[in-house]
Amino acid sequence: MTELIHTRDELAATLAPVRKVAVVMTMGALHEGHRQLMREARERADFVLVTIFVNPLQFGPNEDFDKYPRTLEADLEACRAEGVAVVFAPSRDDVYPGGAPSITMNAGPLGEILEGASRPGHFSGMLTVVEKLLMLTRADVAFFGEKDFQQLALIRRMVHDLELGVEIVGVATVREPDGLAMSSRNRYLAPDERRAALALSQALREGATHSDADLALATAGKILADEPGVRVDYLALTGTDLGDAPEKGPARLLVAARVGTTRLIDNVPLTLEKAA
Repeated sequence: MTELIHTRDELAATLAPVRKVAVVMTMGALHEGHRQLMREARERADFVLVTIFVNPLQFGPNEDFDKYPRTLEADLEACRAEGVAVVFAPSRDDVYPGGAPSITMNAGPLGEILEGASRPGHFSGMLTVVEKLLMLTRADVAFFGEKDFQQLALIRRMVHDLELGVEIVGVATVREPDGLAMSSRNRYLAPDERRAALALSQALREGATHSDADLALATAGKILADEPGVRVDYLALTGTDLGDAPEKGPARLLVAARVGTTRLIDNVPLTLEKAA
C-alpha cells in the first residue's frame, strides 16, 4: 500500500526503521518515463520513495510554473501500481520554511551552458531542491532520467564535489512509440505541434548514425531546419560529461527547441570515430 505524506516530521518517522532507501524525484504529472525510474529503483532498494514537488526555484519569471500540471490523484495511482512505499508531496512552506532560501546551490560553469544559457538560475534552483530532498529522504540511491541529461550531469557533479554519499543512477529516456521523448510538457502540444515535435527525435536518431562529429551535427541540423514548426534553441555535440566532444569515443547529441509555446529537450548517445 502506497502511503501519502506531506510533512518533514511524517517523512522522518516513516524512514526511521528503513534500510536501503531509493528516491525518485519528480514534479508530478507522472508518465511512463517516471514509472520506469520507479521500476529500476525497486530492483535496487528495500524501500522506494517518490517525491512530488513543483519547485518554484527552478522556474524563470516567464516560464510555466503556474500552469505546470498538478495531477496528484493520478500520480498516486501510478505509484501504487509500481509498488512505491511512500509518496512525499510537501508544500512549498515545508520545503522552504521561512520563504525562499537565502543560500542556494551554485551550479558553476556547467550550469551556464546549454539549458543554463537559456534558463538563467534554473540549475541553481534545481540543485538546491535536489540537495534538500536527498538530505530529507536520507536516500542511499537516487534515480534520474537521461532525458534531462544536463540535470543528471550536474547532480552527479554536486554529489561528487560535496561528498554527499548518494549513488546517482541515470535511466535511459523512455519514448512514445513514434519516438517522441516522454515529458510532462508533451500534453501542452496541439495535434499539429505534436507532429512537428517528432523532428527532434528524428534529428537526433539520424545524427547519431554518424561517427563523424561534423556530419552528425549537419544531419541533425538539416532535419530540424526542414521542419517549420520547430524553433531550435540549441543543437550541441558534447562529451558524456558535457565537456568538449572527444575525437573518438562516447559522446552526446543534445537539442532544445520550441514547438508552439512549448519548450522541449531531448538527447541521444553516440560514438565518435577519429577521421583517418
